[in-house]
Amino acid sequence: MASKACWVLFAALCLAVGLYPGSYFLAASNFGIRGLKSSALLADPVWNAAFYTHIALGGLALAIGWTQFVERLRLKRPGAHRLLGKLYVGAALLSGLSGAYVGFFATGGVIAASGFVSLGLVWLYTTVSAYRLIRSRRIEEHRLMMTYSYAACFGAVTLRLWMPILIPTLGDFMSAYRTVAWLCWVPNLGVAYLISRRRLQARELVAS
Repeated sequence: MASKACWVLFAALCLAVGLYPGSYFLAASNFGIRGLKSSALLADPVWNAAFYTHIALGGLALAIGWTQFVERLRLKRPGAHRLLGKLYVGAALLSGLSGAYVGFFATGGVIAASGFVSLGLVWLYTTVSAYRLIRSRRIEEHRLMMTYSYAACFGAVTLRLWMPILIPTLGDFMSAYRTVAWLCWVPNLGVAYLISRRRLQARELVAS
């Protein structure tokens, strides 16, 4: 029962944060994090194209990526699993590329920028690796790498969970944002490692 409740919460967070970028397309140009950017940057067409690509396709990847871990879908609807997987990979690659670019202009200076650029690169690497592995029919390794890929993607959720804690703890938004640029995804990879290790141990136990 508790496991099912965790899955429901996990899916709800992914869907809610995945749909959130839609508000940027409906609100004023200085909505949200854009309100902290300079007028020159907001007028830059390259930055704007990268920003909107990143949030739109990143939201899509987050909203559909969690379904790849639903065993019932993978076993009973393999066609749907593959289609959603291809959509996730395409969205993740474009969002990761544009996100790495946008990261260079992150609010908070070098510390925040290096955190978000690193996140973009890790997301790209794990996603490309997962795709190559499934193309080579290395299914277990593919699942492992997809776990890391989605852990990076889930940084969009953990960022929003951490900020309400970090701002009062550290005393101001900027300090919190510099911290969350790393905190939103590095621990996620640690959790992905623990999940993957437990899965490997369970498989070895069955094999023995």
